[in-house]
Amino acid sequence: MASPARIPGAVWILGFVSLFMDVSSELIHSLLPVFMVTSLGATALMVGVVEGVAEATALIVKVFSGAISDWLGKRKGLTVLGYGLGAISKPIFALAMTVHWVFVARFMDRIGKGIRGAPRDALIADLTPPEIRGAAYGLRQSLDTVGAFVGPLLAIGLMLLWAGDFRAVFWFAVIPAVLSVLILVFGVQEPQASRAATRRDSPVHWRSLSEFSSAYWWVVAAGGIFTLARFSEAFLILRAQQLGLADTFAPLVLVIMNVVYAASAFPFGRLADRMSHGKLLAAGLAVLILADIVLAQAQGLAAVAVGVVLWGLHMGMTQGLLATMVAGAAPSHLRGTAFGFFNLVGGVAMLIASVLAGLLWDQLGAAVTFYVGAAFSILAVVLLVLRRGS
Repeated sequence: MASPARIPGAVWILGFVSLFMDVSSELIHSLLPVFMVTSLGATALMVGVVEGVAEATALIVKVFSGAISDWLGKRKGLTVLGYGLGAISKPIFALAMTVHWVFVARFMDRIGKGIRGAPRDALIADLTPPEIRGAAYGLRQSLDTVGAFVGPLLAIGLMLLWAGDFRAVFWFAVIPAVLSVLILVFGVQEPQASRAATRRDSPVHWRSLSEFSSAYWWVVAAGGIFTLARFSEAFLILRAQQLGLADTFAPLVLVIMNVVYAASAFPFGRLADRMSHGKLLAAGLAVLILADIVLAQAQGLAAVAVGVVLWGLHMGMTQGLLATMVAGAAPSHLRGTAFGFFNLVGGVAMLIASVLAGLLWDQLGAAVTFYVGAAFSILAVVLLVLRRGS
């Protein structure tokens, strides 16, 4: 059984880098849907488009950053660039006067996330022995998620301190973003092994995809359907606001979700090293289906809280697991490309899911949005059953 003590120190540092950037990002993102709707006059569809394009951009850019990291044989430089762009984007939110400004800031921030994601995940694989990779990814995800609930908690405190001044809170978010970049630059040393790349004529070489096994492509397909089923968390915040949660306390939605996510990611990462991945995925999907049904039928904030807890548990069960499955199914010299293409498919799915969620919300109501999410989850369960039966 893997223990935190066996995990390399650089993986811990990468976890704290993620923690500080998530504090910064979630200070903003936990308030952003409400800010867009109440201060900038956005509709649910506009929120869905901004969130969908932003998150899809992050995932799609990963295919190029991952492939480039394989081509260079280096991961850290691209990771620093990605975190740096995230830090630079933060002041734009504070200056935003229209939804267009928010779109630009989110786009820049998510480009940064896309650039850093695949090289960082591949770097963790380079740093970690195969027998404890599930624990390593679970640890990084847990630290990342600690930042994701500390950020909203800070947002609530600062909103109370500054009498609901969204822009002042957004300015404060610059501080942890800068700290994240500094920790990465001075705290992580790239291993020599990751520099032994075989140069090709182009960093993005699509013929490399032929080297991936059917097991890898199954993970890609499952990940895409998972993403269709799990649209942006912005809609969780809007659901709580719809049922009476005050603007100042909107970040509580992400606090609850991420407390559960952080508490469950490492234990389920360790479990992924010891049990069937297919069974664990199926269990995670069952939890997501239940979350969607609870949120669809919610009549008050207590029910929303239950749905959000289940949503966070699903995330803890599946996100580190999918990363572990990608790392295990891909050739070591193409891990960056493998993570990148996996996220390319997820990015397209995220764009479809968030825009569809916004349309359904505006035209048919919140309940239908969550019921459709449950339907996509059931489709993913069917895919799992068919694979086991083949």
